[in-house]
Amino acid sequence: MKESEPIKRRLLNIQEVAEYTGLSVHTLYTMVSQRRMPYVKAGRLTKFDLKAIDGWIEKNSVRPLRT
Repeated sequence: MKESEPIKRRLLNIQEVAEYTGLSVHTLYTMVSQRRMPYVKAGRLTKFDLKAIDGWIEKNSVRPLRT
């Protein structure tokens, strides 16, 4: 019997998103309260969808000007 691969979580907590993005927890909470970044409410918990965070990073990336 093969060992199954561990389930990769799609929803991250604020500390994990801080490490993933390099932003501080305080900055993330500020951005969430201003609805400037995507998040998921699960009851009282605030979670972050990894796919949505990747999309947010892509959307907010500044591209260089072509010369």
